[in-house]
Amino acid sequence: MPQQSKPQRETVGRVMHEFKQGELETSRGTPVRSRRQAVAIALHEAGTSRDESPTANRRNLARTKRREAAADDTKAALYAEATRRGIHGRSRMSKAELVRALRG
Repeated sequence: MPQQSKPQRETVGRVMHEFKQGELETSRGTPVRSRRQAVAIALHEAGTSRDESPTANRRNLARTKRREAAADDTKAALYAEATRRGIHGRSRMSKAELVRALRG
């Protein structure tokens, strides 16, 4: 098996962590119970599946990375980070203000 890139390893790690925490779901919304199924989902999302073409694998990894980046930019995620850092006045801040406060 070819060696995985760093983004691929991170994606596999995240998916397997979700599985261990009981948060991983199939596309139909049912929880994944089988470790084997979790590994298949992880490899598919990371774009390292041997059953797909290299083009499809690149497309899968790009889709996963776009989804992960979008999840990091939500106001809730910014608010959680501000809470963790102890930034005062965060509850009245807009999303743009939270971004500014976290950068400074």
